[in-house]
Amino acid sequence: MRRDSLLAIGLALLMGIAWTVRDHAALGALRLPDTDDLMRLQQIRDWLGGQAFADLAQHRLGPAPGLEMHWSRLADLVPTALIVILAPLLGAHGASVVAVIVSPLLLFAAMLIVVAAIARRLGQSSVVAVVLGALAFPAITLFAPGRIDHHALQIVLVLSLVHACVGRGTLGQGAIAGMATVLSLVVGMETAPLLAAGGAAIALRWRLDAAAGQARMAGYATALLLGLSAAAVLFRSSGWNVAACDGFTAILSRAAMLAALAPATMAVAGFATRSVAARTAVLIAAGGLALGGAVASAPACLHPYGQVDPLIARLWLAHVNEAQPLAALPIGKGLAAGGMALVGLCAGIWFAWTTRTAAAWILLGFQATAVAVTLVQVRGAPLAALTAVPALAAMIAAARLRGPLALAAAWLAASGIAHASLGDMLTPAAPASVHACTPVAAAARLAALPPGLIAAPIDFGPTLLATTRHRVLAGPYHRDTQGNRAMYDLFLSPSPQAEALARRWGVDYVALCKDGFAELGAGSKDRQLLAGSLVAGQVPPWLRQISPPGASTRVYTLTQPARHSTQ
Repeated sequence: MRRDSLLAIGLALLMGIAWTVRDHAALGALRLPDTDDLMRLQQIRDWLGGQAFADLAQHRLGPAPGLEMHWSRLADLVPTALIVILAPLLGAHGASVVAVIVSPLLLFAAMLIVVAAIARRLGQSSVVAVVLGALAFPAITLFAPGRIDHHALQIVLVLSLVHACVGRGTLGQGAIAGMATVLSLVVGMETAPLLAAGGAAIALRWRLDAAAGQARMAGYATALLLGLSAAAVLFRSSGWNVAACDGFTAILSRAAMLAALAPATMAVAGFATRSVAARTAVLIAAGGLALGGAVASAPACLHPYGQVDPLIARLWLAHVNEAQPLAALPIGKGLAAGGMALVGLCAGIWFAWTTRTAAAWILLGFQATAVAVTLVQVRGAPLAALTAVPALAAMIAAARLRGPLALAAAWLAASGIAHASLGDMLTPAAPASVHACTPVAAAARLAALPPGLIAAPIDFGPTLLATTRHRVLAGPYHRDTQGNRAMYDLFLSPSPQAEALARRWGVDYVALCKDGFAELGAGSKDRQLLAGSLVAGQVPPWLRQISPPGASTRVYTLTQPARHSTQ
């Protein structure tokens, strides 16, 4: 176990150094890999700048007074602690740079340690598991320096749940499973299917395992009830009463507490009976009533993102990479995203069928759930790859007995990096852009201007918030329905209506790329609409261009409205 931990930490450190050297210029300037990483950094800055722990609103995003984010403060804790500790030595900027590099690498090491522990519990090589985990594309992209958003933390929590489910039935293991479930729900809803799979595995082992299953269930139920109660106090945010189930809100908390009554009932009943028939009846009755009550009391949890405006869903959400079905991706990208997971699922079926152990079947259940999520939305691919690691380690062990050729083929099939490399070869090279139009370029032009409200493409939002003092109308967050719709309406309206919208919302600046909005299709070239006219260089009189002529990133300011004199 100590050897595995040292190997995991060493690999995480080695890969972290390589990643940091590769991306040192961007990291040093705090140009983080993803818009969510930038928004996380801004959320941390706002907290350190005096915003309350429970206030998760982004007050400079969307129409005034700002947007209640669906995020949690839990994912802020480690990077914030590093910044607070290091700021006296390195200054605020230096401490932030170190924090965004170190935070994901700590989680990377933790992930590799847990993956090794799962493999050990299944009788497989933990060393092979650590190496496969370090090669598990696309999961490893979420642990690279700069990736401070919540996804890496979610992965570690779900893997901790898997580890507790496949191990011996003890009170402590049940408590770990319960706390991992609670913390994962506090962070976000994305992993709910895997948390449900964990609950089902614990319930089935309780039905069959008598004393061991009862001990695990008692710890699980107790941790769920106490953890959810504590979380409702500690992580109750300013958006607690938002009528949505897209984060840790009152609605989700209520639904989770009702669902937790099922394991609580099973735990109580388990002290009275060890009969499989009696426990089966309790499982069906308690599970059905608790889940039915949870759904009836919180139907919004069945459609966490169901309130997105149809226009925004079509123009923006339909183009978000992680929200795409696996089959909708080009073959190269689909292979990179799902290759390791699909090979691992085949290995998992073989492993469960040949070993016939409860732990192997439980692992297969987690794999199948993660792959099912991936088929619907590729956001499930990282966990689908990592839950496959123990079965892939078993496949490699079996191939070793068949000679070096079979062993080499097994390693290639099991390596996520190999699938990513093959996917890259199958993906046509994107044409080189002749225009360096990026959110960073827009921010550089806008940073020196007096603070105001900017109407710009959705993906510009986080960069503008993190690098300027301006307010931003639109951002890549489903709750910003009003701001995002206002931005699209502005750019998709003829000039007179666009001016009226801009003045009604109090817009001070307009920014867009010379190439326009790809998601608008023909609308981005239609000169009757504001977006098309600006792309064509036709600036209406109510706007004044403040970026240089021919610049790829075009920035405009509103002119003063004309005053009409009366006789």
